[in-house]
Amino acid sequence: MSAQGLSSRAIIGMYFQRLEMNVGMGWIDKVTNLFNSDQESETYKWLGQSPQMREWIGGRNAKGFRENGITIVNKHFEATQEVQVSEMRRDKTGQIRIRMNELADRTNSHWAKLLSTLLMNGTSTVCYDGQFFFDTDHEEGDSGVQSNDITVDISALAVTNHGVVTAPSVGEMQKTILQGIQQIYGYKDDQGEPINETALEFLVMVPVSLLNTALAAVALPMIDNGESNVIPATGMNISVVSNARLTWTDSLVVIRTDGNISPFIRQQETEVGLKVKAEGSEYEFDNDAHQYGVDAWRNAGYGMWSGACYVTMI
Repeated sequence: MSAQGLSSRAIIGMYFQRLEMNVGMGWIDKVTNLFNSDQESETYKWLGQSPQMREWIGGRNAKGFRENGITIVNKHFEATQEVQVSEMRRDKTGQIRIRMNELADRTNSHWAKLLSTLLMNGTSTVCYDGQFFFDTDHEEGDSGVQSNDITVDISALAVTNHGVVTAPSVGEMQKTILQGIQQIYGYKDDQGEPINETALEFLVMVPVSLLNTALAAVALPMIDNGESNVIPATGMNISVVSNARLTWTDSLVVIRTDGNISPFIRQQETEVGLKVKAEGSEYEFDNDAHQYGVDAWRNAGYGMWSGACYVTMI
């Protein structure tokens, strides 16, 4: 810091340095597809599943896009941090860096906020097939009726130790997670063909209150009273993420993370930009302060429901 204090250039550098770290937001890329937009809204029409190989009888049978789809409208989002010129001159304890780091973290977590809202509203908001995203009666073409909103009666599970739905035993949590994965493996497309037969990577998202139990259910070699944990032997890569924005107490969501089309869409018309009213500006003259404002045009929406399963313990 110079004798005159921090400059706006230094503060901008602090912001972008922290922004590039993307602290704690790695799960976002795993559960979404990111699409760039160049207009007010975008409409996504889904191909049921690429055609299955068939015996050549009567020529080729080309498959096009289905009529159903979803439209996502871009919205304008912003956040603005004000810093007094006197604070820039006097800051010897790094308080401005802390505030700019927080602004960068809030910028990065904005996608998490949008996606968490989709998760929370998934049982009451429709997706591309006209059903709620998490619903018990999805059906397309020859798929049959399918559910990605299931319940697990933990009292009926074959485990040594039993808990309650808000505090299940490790064994109950393990079997609950596996039932969600099993449900995902069973989904079929509009041709009656398996959608997720090659899946090997899954993310389990839980509220904070269920984090410790979920981590133990996935990672510990032994669970409950010395019983072997079958998950490490499955060959599947199952990660656990807690989400403090979820208000669930007895539920979790299992998401396939190695599919070509994800359960959620991030749509971006403009990348995050930083605009500054700083040295020499009219705002500084009138207020003896600087402003650092970030904004972006973006939104999030539902993709393919068949990559996720909402599981409620009862």
